[in-house]
Amino acid sequence: MFRIVQTKDPTAVEVEVQKAYLTVFPQGNRMFVPQVFGWAIDCFTGNFGDYQAVDAQYHDFEHTLQGTLCLARLLRGRHMAAAKPAVDEKLFQLGIIAILLHDTGYLKHKSDHVGTGAKFTVIHVRRSAEFARELLTQKHYSTADIKAVQNMILCTGINAVLEEIPFQSEAERIVGYALSTSDLLGQMAAADYVDKLPVLFSEFDEASRHEHGRSPAVGTFASAVELRRQTPKFWEQYVKPKLEKDFLGLYRFLEDPKSPGHNPYLDSIEKNISRLRRELANEEVAVSRN
Repeated sequence: MFRIVQTKDPTAVEVEVQKAYLTVFPQGNRMFVPQVFGWAIDCFTGNFGDYQAVDAQYHDFEHTLQGTLCLARLLRGRHMAAAKPAVDEKLFQLGIIAILLHDTGYLKHKSDHVGTGAKFTVIHVRRSAEFARELLTQKHYSTADIKAVQNMILCTGINAVLEEIPFQSEAERIVGYALSTSDLLGQMAAADYVDKLPVLFSEFDEASRHEHGRSPAVGTFASAVELRRQTPKFWEQYVKPKLEKDFLGLYRFLEDPKSPGHNPYLDSIEKNISRLRRELANEEVAVSRN
């Protein structure tokens, strides 16, 4: 259903997002996607304001691009299904901006030479919302539009209380939930997701040390091995219920319309989880033999 896109290549992702955007809005602003991708590239390469280039190893620019690609596809699928309420062009645009900026909270100021941006894990959602306000104010966006982007970003917090986010419309809420859905699916469906779990642990570990162990959100795992062992449970007991209930099952709009029930993103994640389970089983056998 979806052609393979190299998410390490911002231009390749930009092309696909542009296709999705113009499918939904054929008369849309053809400069919008290139423009906001340019902004994001500047932000993550140290060419915006008083910020360094991203140095978090898991929550890098590719991570953002994975989610952005997924969101554009999901919103296109929802549009093609004629779901209500409809997402207009402005909200579609604000959603793309929000997901491009949703992890800018990992960026450090240029005067900060301690550790990596991973130390901000616990507060990165709030920092991302503030970063978005700073950037979009500079780009002359309205107060309401900036608030919409911030509300969407707030949906991505692992412990976000969705009912308390002050959405300005039901359609804005839908885009926020679609963004969070795409943030989860984009990273977990990546071909190298299992390989990057130790890198994710290193970010949690740095954040835990930075917080001096005060935050259970990042201090849950004692080692990369434990994180790997807990990941299948994370998928089954946290992500899947959240996608279905909290985020209203919006992942279904990524299904192949010619093959109902066939969802390339879920299929890739299940493949990753199956691979991880096999590796864990093999490791347990190896340990028992020794």
